[in-house]
Amino acid sequence: MADRILYIGWGKVVRGREERALAVFDESVGFYGRCQQDGRIEKFDVVLLDLNAGGVAGYIELHGSPEQLAALRRDDDFEQLLADANFIVEDLSVLEGHTEQGLARRIELYRNAMSKVPQAVG
Repeated sequence: MADRILYIGWGKVVRGREERALAVFDESVGFYGRCQQDGRIEKFDVVLLDLNAGGVAGYIELHGSPEQLAALRRDDDFEQLLADANFIVEDLSVLEGHTEQGLARRIELYRNAMSKVPQAVG
């Protein structure tokens, strides 16, 4: 079961690089689709956000096990896609996160840490 995610977020496309941005986007979606078909990830979601002041234009969530996502991060094609994206979008970020069953473990770690901190009243 996928309890981890790899978040790949980006901001505005660099002006003058819009065509290349669409090409890299298409290449990325195709690559992640093949990864899902091959069982290298469990699934992926693509989100394009409405115009906003927050700076995030869209993101992709790759869902899988810690082992699947670690292997993907070392994949030459994955690294090339990120390198390509880095030249055409602002604020590219790649973050790891927890979901589904992985949430329980993270919350337990938080509860354990919280129990060691004196709690202020009022």
